[in-house]
Amino acid sequence: MKLYVLSLGAGLLVGVVYSLLQVRSPAPPLIALVGLMGILVGEQIVPVGKQLLQGSAFKSACEQTHATTHVLGQLPGKPTQRASVKSPSDAPSA
Repeated sequence: MKLYVLSLGAGLLVGVVYSLLQVRSPAPPLIALVGLMGILVGEQIVPVGKQLLQGSAFKSACEQTHATTHVLGQLPGKPTQRASVKSPSDAPSA
């Protein structure tokens, strides 16, 4: 339930910002894409900031928190990262 209240609050905040910027919702595609980019980057500020406060270099902090992959997605030409969690099909059969 807390997640829904937080989501509603974030939506209200975005609605207020849109109103102040005099942008109607749904926003024009370019404005919406820039807003989504802001959300993705904003999600990474806290984890990367924690790493920076612990003394990591910026590049190292981004790598440790997987910030670049989260924001940009899987980049072309890079090998796919496999999750360390095993799927049920990997379990030994009885």
